[in-house]
Amino acid sequence: MPNTTLIQTADFAHLFSVDVPLIDTRAPVEFKQGAFPRSQNLMLMSDEERKRVGICYKEQGQESAINLGRQLVKGSIKGRRIQAWIRFVKNNPDGALYCFRGGLRSKIAQQWIYASCGIDYPRIEGGYKALRRFLIEATNSIMQQITPIVIGGQTGCGKTLLLHQFSNTIDLEGLANHRGSAFGAMTMPQPTQINFENALAIELIKKQHKQTLLFEDEGSNIGVLQIPSCVREKTAQAELILLEADIDSRIEVIMNTYVVKMQQEFIAQDRINGFNNFSQYWLKSLQKIQKRLGLKRYKTLSGLVNKALLKYKEQGDITGFYPILEDLLMNYYDPMYNYQIKQKRHRVIFKGSKDEVLQYLLKKFV
Repeated sequence: MPNTTLIQTADFAHLFSVDVPLIDTRAPVEFKQGAFPRSQNLMLMSDEERKRVGICYKEQGQESAINLGRQLVKGSIKGRRIQAWIRFVKNNPDGALYCFRGGLRSKIAQQWIYASCGIDYPRIEGGYKALRRFLIEATNSIMQQITPIVIGGQTGCGKTLLLHQFSNTIDLEGLANHRGSAFGAMTMPQPTQINFENALAIELIKKQHKQTLLFEDEGSNIGVLQIPSCVREKTAQAELILLEADIDSRIEVIMNTYVVKMQQEFIAQDRINGFNNFSQYWLKSLQKIQKRLGLKRYKTLSGLVNKALLKYKEQGDITGFYPILEDLLMNYYDPMYNYQIKQKRHRVIFKGSKDEVLQYLLKKFV
């Protein structure tokens, strides 16, 4: 079959809106730097092979580089890579494949797949670079078109729990795998900045028809990740709804989220070292705010945390955390929140309890 007859696709919106499975033929080092949620890295060349071919290309030109690539990827190596592609193709007949620019590597993979099993698997025109550019442009375009509404409120009032009751929510913290505070780290690491931006763009593409999208009130970053400027700027001007809750309810939400569930997640991840990892999470998180707490308060709270952790480990008793959470809320998080909300009060259109906010939003979206 002539090369020119092999299928190419440039319908990027379709690829992302329906979660088309993708073969990423780039080297692992490229994949780790940035990829797409539904992509699987099934390389044409390993990192070392790619490096050698790249050097050859610079020193001797394209033809020599292609010849070297053929020498490096042949025999059983070539066979294993083709079989990996074919398994993916048969399991995902509606998928597509790409390389960095949609050129030589993905074209070779496409030809080898066809030669081996007769399946003309679509190759993405422009490759990763074109897909990435499309997502950046989509984020900017969609944020200009939609109307964001921001949900704010004191730490522990249940903003995330409320947002999850709506289908038109963009969960920035979920996409960033971080809860957005000093204690916000999760048991698994955050994605790369590129992967965060890609996942966010895809969520926006899928939900742009909603017109009004709900966001949680965030700063300029979530953990180590920066929120794209177009999202940050648009939400910073959006109408603001404040969720209110009493201190006891907030402490219970935080206890469940940051103590009980976090401990369970650490244990599930590593039964032997899980509780120690959970303990380090608490101590390191507290250390992050040491300067703001002041040395005296930090030492006091650090002592209470160590006692609470020991009690939890030996007796399964979480009550040692209650005074810690109350202190952090009333003396650290609430003053910071009160200061920040004063700068935003002109944007507030409604405030109330969980049920009141829920009813307000339901009426607004009818």
